[in-house]
Amino acid sequence: MKKLYPSAQDALEGLLFDGMTICAGGFGLCGIPERLIDAIRDAGVKELTIASNNAGIDGEGLGKLLRTRQVKKMISSYVGENKEFERQYLAGELEVEFCPQGTLAERCRAGGAGIPGFYTKTGVGTKVAEGKEVKSFDGPNGPEDYILERGIRADLAIIKGWKADEMGNLIFRKTARNFNQPMATAGRICVAEVEEVVPVGSLDPDQVHLPGIYVKRMIVGSPYDKRIEFRTVRAREAT
Repeated sequence: MKKLYPSAQDALEGLLFDGMTICAGGFGLCGIPERLIDAIRDAGVKELTIASNNAGIDGEGLGKLLRTRQVKKMISSYVGENKEFERQYLAGELEVEFCPQGTLAERCRAGGAGIPGFYTKTGVGTKVAEGKEVKSFDGPNGPEDYILERGIRADLAIIKGWKADEMGNLIFRKTARNFNQPMATAGRICVAEVEEVVPVGSLDPDQVHLPGIYVKRMIVGSPYDKRIEFRTVRAREAT
């Protein structure tokens, strides 16, 4: 089965439709599938629900899809660096489901593992628990409340990897692994964007983070410009 496609547009051919749910890997601007996001923007699909840790920053990452008003709902844990996200949410133009970061990762992992729901203590007694089933389990000091969180399954997962072989076995680079691994398994179809593709047998099997069975299509997105999400500087010291 040929998995490598010549462009992001080709790799997404036949997969996009209005109202779909997308799981997107990345954390800020680290490990985001830039080329695939651009292709989704150019395709013009709308009313999207996107599960992602955040929505990039203004005009970068998933922030591009917010600018073009293609996103109906975000399922996210952090939105602090995106002013357009904030503006749309406060104006009632964007639906947001805030989800604790670890819970979001586990919801995607659970969805990919065929687990429809799980109980967690995170969020008990807060707004996160509103409208959710509560169940008590024995703890070290007696019964403790847990809330039911549902696994996430998406129509499409888009992820960014570092190196892959021709069968889609994939390695992430350091912290760029972040949400990419659980997002990949949560999508009914996973399209991966990587920096390099090598022949089958070139990768040490013990170093593979994502088996190729999860990856249906791939593109090579290189070269990339390294963007800084939040720049902090100090005044030059006098000499």
